Parts: sequence; C-alpha cells; structure tokens
Amino acid sequence: MSPRPRSDMRKIRDVLRLTFAMGLTRRQVADALHLAPSTVSDCIKRAQTAGLSWPLPAELDTAALERRLFPSVAPPTTTRPMPDWNYVRKELARVGVTKWLLWEEYREVHPDGYAYSQFCNLYREWTKTLGVVMRQEHRAGEKLFIDYAGPTIPIYDYVTGEVLVTAQLFVAALGASSYVYAEATATQGLEDFVTSNVHTFEYMDGAAKILVPDNLRSGVKKPNRYEAEITRTYEEMAAHYGAAVIPARSYRPRDKAKVEAAVLLCERWILAKLRNERFTSLGQLNRRIAQLVEAINDKAFKKLEGSRRTLYEAIDRPALTPLPPSPYVIGRWKQVTCNIDYHLDVERHYYSVPHQLVGKRLDVRTSASSVEVFFKGKRVASHIRSFKIGGFTTTPAHMPESHRRHAEWTPSRMIAWAEKTGPETAAFSKKLIELRPHPEHGYRSILGVIRLAKHYEPSRIEAACRRAIALNAYSYTSVRSILEHGLDRRPLPTETITQPHPRRQHRNVRGGDYYQ
Repeated sequence: MSPRPRSDMRKIRDVLRLTFAMGLTRRQVADALHLAPSTVSDCIKRAQTAGLSWPLPAELDTAALERRLFPSVAPPTTTRPMPDWNYVRKELARVGVTKWLLWEEYREVHPDGYAYSQFCNLYREWTKTLGVVMRQEHRAGEKLFIDYAGPTIPIYDYVTGEVLVTAQLFVAALGASSYVYAEATATQGLEDFVTSNVHTFEYMDGAAKILVPDNLRSGVKKPNRYEAEITRTYEEMAAHYGAAVIPARSYRPRDKAKVEAAVLLCERWILAKLRNERFTSLGQLNRRIAQLVEAINDKAFKKLEGSRRTLYEAIDRPALTPLPPSPYVIGRWKQVTCNIDYHLDVERHYYSVPHQLVGKRLDVRTSASSVEVFFKGKRVASHIRSFKIGGFTTTPAHMPESHRRHAEWTPSRMIAWAEKTGPETAAFSKKLIELRPHPEHGYRSILGVIRLAKHYEPSRIEAACRRAIALNAYSYTSVRSILEHGLDRRPLPTETITQPHPRRQHRNVRGGDYYQ
C-alpha cells in the first residue's frame, strides 16, 4: 500500500474509535471529524491490514501507531544501479523531455534497474538535498525572472565628492540555468526598466518566452492575481522580442524565488564587493558590474555539476527566441483628444491628423525621433518628432480641401491679393502678418477683409484699413466694425500737438532721450 498524505494522529484514533467501537458509517465519521470519506476509508483499511481494532493495545503510543499504519518503503534487498540524477535534472529542463522518457532510456541501459514509480520516488528524494530554488523545475528558455535589488549604489561628483545619484541594481535570471544579468540604472522608471530588459536579451543572445517581473510599477500598471494590467510600452517591448509578460503573483513566494535568489547572490557578490569602491559615473560602475556578473556565472555550483554558464550554454541558449534584426526603440504611449484644428498637443508641440478625426480619442506613441498616432489600433499619422514649443507640424493631406488651398498661399501672395483692393489694404495686411507668431495665423483675417468687397466699395475698405492702422487695430473684426458703423466716412482724428516746456539746460538733467 503506497503512502499518502497523513491526517493528524489524534483524528486517526478518533476514526478507529467511532468506526469500531461506535459502529458509525464511514460517511458519518467523515462528517463528524471534518475529513474526506476517502481519508476515513484509507485509515480503516490500514488498520485492518495492520490487524488493529478498538480498543488499541495500551503499549501502542502515537509513534508506534504511526509506524504500524504507515510503514516506510522497505529498502531494496539487492543493489541496483542508481541513475545519474544531475543528468536527469538537466534533461528534464529540455522541451518535451519527461521522466517516463528518461526512465525508459535508463532501463534500456540497466534492464534490472528500478521500476518507474521507484525511479520517480528516488528522484524526488534526491531533489530534497538541493536548495529550495534549485529544486524548482523550469523549462529551457521558458522564463526570465526580473527584479531590483533593495540596496543602492552611490555615484559621486568627481570634483565635490557629493552624491549625485543612488543607482538601482537591475537583476534578471533565467529559470532553467539560473544564468544572471545585472546592471545599474539611475532610476527604476519606465525608460530605464525597459532598456535594462533590452540589454538583458542582448547579453543572453536571445529572449525567454515568458517575462516574470515582480509587479514593478514600470512594467505592471495594475497588479492582479489573474489578469494583471501591463504598461503599454512594456507589453510592446515584450511583443517585439516574441515574449509574453506574466507577473509574479502577490503573496506567492515560489513565483519569484528564482529572482530573489539571484538578487541575494548579486547583493553578496556585487554590492558587497563594491562597498569600498567609489564611482563617478554610471558607465564606470557598469563596467565593474559586468566583470562581477561574469564571475558569478562562471562560479561552480555546490550541489550540481558545472556552473550557470555551462548550464546556460547546454540547455537555455539553444531554446531562447532569436533576437529580431533591430533592437526595440522605446516609446511612450498616451491618449489625446483631437482638437478642432485637427492637431494634437504632444508636449506643447502640435501634430496634424486627418481632419475627420476631430473630437476623437487617439493613441499617441512618442519616441526620441518620431510621433505616431493610432485610431482603433490603426496608424493614421506619423511625424518626425519636433521639440519646438508652440510649433506646428502639419501634413497637407490631413487638411480639409479649403485649408489645403490656404496652405499653398504665401505672405507675398496674400499681400499682392490685398493690393488689388488698394495700398492701405496691402499695408494693413502686411502689418497683420508681421504681428502674428506664424504668418498662416493672419491669413484668415486677411481673407475676411478682402471678402468685405462683396458688401462694400473698395474705397470704403481702403478708408477703413487706413483708420485701423491709425488706431493700431490689426484685426478683421476691427475693419468690419469700422465699416458697419460708418466710421470710414469720418475724418481721422488729428493729434493735438502741444508745445513742450523749454528744456532746462543743466549738466545733471539727462532728458527723456536717456531712458529710450
């Protein structure tokens, strides 16, 4: 009879008492003791096999009762060849390899070897001699565990000796081989975090199929045991390398045991070793960290054959997803509503989108060199990124037909068109363009003034522009108001010239010209 999980021995005594002494059914015993009926049946069968009933013999204490009911597996009477458990563990990490397959190969070499069940039992007992982390079984190239170390590393100003920044230590480890990568970053922010992931793939010459971050805010927007919400940029980066993101579950220490062991290793063999060294730049620090990472990966295992590097070369590296032709270029995502002028405000610069999208909610991806706009997952606009505050980047095809014609006009063309009405209208138009931050911003006002000719004589428009210039009122509404109120027919107000007081001549009197 094979061993099974044991209930509390006190409850097992109660099972025997209620069954043999009280005559209760197995279902009644199970309900009374809050046990599964199968557990009650198993206890009764074991008691019958051991020749026990109720009352139990007085000399049968708890330990003796446990030995009678749960006898250990008898040791083999003959010496059988023992499998190479290091080899078995390494092969189990390969994709598609099972214990049954390895047992069959073992029996082909040793026909008198252990049966399959005993093969599995012995392997399970052997893994108990390993550490908790090494005991876990991971498939080759399947998972990459990611986290940051708790302690930080100060970086000092070369001249003053003041601490400029406390660098964070990023740590990643492959599941099957425990192959480690580490680097220092200025922050744990999105750009630094994603860039460290990219550097990890480059160092390992491939990408794991599943990324397991420890619910870092840069990668996981909203942790959830079943459906964690991943940040758009991190999800996009993972897709670029053919990987999926499955964060470690909260309060599930085994989900992140691999990376926590790697973090502890890096704290001991990197942070501790650097405690008496001073660094003045991230580059200098990372060159030193790279040396220590190589030493960690070359260090021999204590309870297994080889090292992290030999295990990585043998099982993880062949199973990693090949890197794409070009590395991922980090981009930030945000949602923006399209303004009525069919432009989007992206960090105080304005980029055009098709005018049909006015009022729509659009997804914008910005990188160091480009701005891309998406609507319902489809890219609708792409621009070279500009850092000019208040500037406009406009694609003519995005404009309505009427606006597109306006864009073909130049300041000289607008002034020439205004000159057909008269020189005062041309002068007004020229000054209006000069006063606007962008010439295009004055075109609409000039067109309005010119089109007033549909309702007023050119001479009246000329007079209205002359009065607007005199009043320094450079807008279409000012000219229209002058015409509507008939002010163009009135003479211009003459300036009253008053004679200034004669200037007193004195060497300490500077005069008004001094303050100009």
